[in-house]
Amino acid sequence: MSLTKTSKLRLKGRTAKQKAGFRLFLLTLPFLIVIFIFSYVPLFGWSYAFFDFKAGFKLFDTNFVGLKYFKIPFSNAILRADIFRVVRNTLAMSFLSLLTSVLPMAFAVFLAEIHSKKYRKTVQTLTTIPNFISWVLIYSVVWSLFSLNDGFINNVLVQIGAIADDSRINFLGNTDHVWLTMLGYQIWKGLGWNAIMYISAITSIDDEMYEAAAIDGAGRFSKMYYITIPGLLPTFFVLLMLSIGNLLNNGMEQYYVFQTAMNKDFIEVLDLYVYNQGIRGNNISYATAVGMLKSMISLILLFVANRLSKTVRGESIF
Repeated sequence: MSLTKTSKLRLKGRTAKQKAGFRLFLLTLPFLIVIFIFSYVPLFGWSYAFFDFKAGFKLFDTNFVGLKYFKIPFSNAILRADIFRVVRNTLAMSFLSLLTSVLPMAFAVFLAEIHSKKYRKTVQTLTTIPNFISWVLIYSVVWSLFSLNDGFINNVLVQIGAIADDSRINFLGNTDHVWLTMLGYQIWKGLGWNAIMYISAITSIDDEMYEAAAIDGAGRFSKMYYITIPGLLPTFFVLLMLSIGNLLNNGMEQYYVFQTAMNKDFIEVLDLYVYNQGIRGNNISYATAVGMLKSMISLILLFVANRLSKTVRGESIF
């Protein structure tokens, strides 16, 4: 009899867990549907890479060419040089972003040390707002500051006699430090937003650790070095590994609005190259093929980053 009761209790508990799991599945179902619609349904567009598609024609009314557009970059010297150039720009910007990925964590650590809650919230808000400003508006501000003829900086330099009126500096067309300039815009725009994850992680650190450290005579910087930073390292490494998996994904909005005929060779990244070839160059099939190759390489890099995380940290990132 007792065995029967025990079996019934186990069965009842298993049924309750299944019901709870099904309810959780129903809660996540709307998000799964949205992801399917916006992330997987558009993958049908990959079929354009296998046809000699031209705008204005139906896809299946054009000629099927198989892997033609996948082979072109490897057989055409000019396109091969273009691919090398944009991959160089993409990797340069990505590695610079990786090198500065510690800045949001450092910013969060110092922000958490501000005792005035009102001032801390003000700083956090002011540094987060730029993330919601479009790159078009940012470029408008940059243009008003650094343009050749009407820029505020050039006008000031001319008025104080630092430069002659006919020797104005072409800041926006200068290619000497274009990668660092783009990086600076990115840091200004995303620093506060990228720090949110670390600020959240700081709140999860046990306060008793700080109290014990204070009793032992630890100062503010000692607490930061021995408690706060070690507590943030797991979050940092997870985000770093995800960034490694996205080395080829820079986006295109920033580079699109800042590109000019003078800096295009240094500012055109893979995402912008796909746009320029597909939309502006009306070479949709070739652009789709390049985009597919980029996505496949990014997927491989993500698995490599996951394996690296498992080897170094003993934990997978997915």
